[in-house]
Amino acid sequence: MKTPNPQPEMENADSVWKPIYRVGAWSAMIAALIFRRNLDAEWFLFRAMEIVKDGPMAPPSTVLDWFVLLQSNKLLGLTLLKVFDMVNYLLVGFIFFALYAALRKVNKPLVTLAVALTALGIGIYLASNQAFTMLSLSNQYTASTDAQRAMLQMAGQAVLAIHYNDNYPGVYLSYLFVTVAGLVFSTVMLRCDIFSRPTAYAGILANGFGLGYYVTLAFASAFEFIPISISAVFLLIWYLLVGLRLFQLGQVSRTGAK
Repeated sequence: MKTPNPQPEMENADSVWKPIYRVGAWSAMIAALIFRRNLDAEWFLFRAMEIVKDGPMAPPSTVLDWFVLLQSNKLLGLTLLKVFDMVNYLLVGFIFFALYAALRKVNKPLVTLAVALTALGIGIYLASNQAFTMLSLSNQYTASTDAQRAMLQMAGQAVLAIHYNDNYPGVYLSYLFVTVAGLVFSTVMLRCDIFSRPTAYAGILANGFGLGYYVTLAFASAFEFIPISISAVFLLIWYLLVGLRLFQLGQVSRTGAK
């Protein structure tokens, strides 16, 4: 009796993940080249220079200032309210899910834990970010009566107290969970030949320095920007290397064995 060959079934099962590899690859490239931690500051400076003819421009300092900015320039206002951080977190979700697909056969329990931490971190940040809530309040404020505006102004102040504050616990927790997940993925990369060692080490350094942020925050807050800055450099390298490899994995999955 002839023994069935499981190889075609295994190849078909692996090929199911090819769209995930490609989505993860494009997400890594976009995250590396476009979405950076200081994007809101860069965009603000650009707009400030563009409209300098109208006088100096300062970041909003009151609820009314935010309402006015969101009505006059929604993109700038939402950028300063870190709406693009939400996009960045979603991109990281796609990247890490693609890494799960690539590394699931190496150590499924660890990469499953990493995906769970990623989902938890993303969920916390999306729930914490109130950029669109502020936009809605701004729209309501413009269309409201004087009696209603006082209530909307109070609501906006409460939102700013929670959202526009880097010390809000949701910011710390989301970054912590995603950084730990990245460190887990990078460590698993060392145990296989799917990703190169430079890719694994770049991820370990990027996420290791990311965790170092919490150490400086606890013991030397004056230097907390140092590990974040170093982490950003290695994170860019890691995203690029991961993206290139995921493109290759997507190509291999699409064409099959040659």
